[in-house]
Amino acid sequence: MTIASAKKASELRGKDVAALEKEVNELLKAHFALRMQKATQQLNNTATLRVARRDIARAKTILAQKKEGAAK
Repeated sequence: MTIASAKKASELRGKDVAALEKEVNELLKAHFALRMQKATQQLNNTATLRVARRDIARAKTILAQKKEGAAK
């Protein structure tokens, strides 16, 4: 997945818990890479950081909802 294109919530809701956890880890790694690029002034489009943060939040929210639903 490229960070520039945001994941839609409907795409994430179709995944199971394990796939969502993997997705969150991948997004966190990508966000870290973007932060390092920004620190070394290699990042041209800093808006990708915002998109990455929001993708992470979206994935974590859906993951928490699925875990809560499974606990009931």
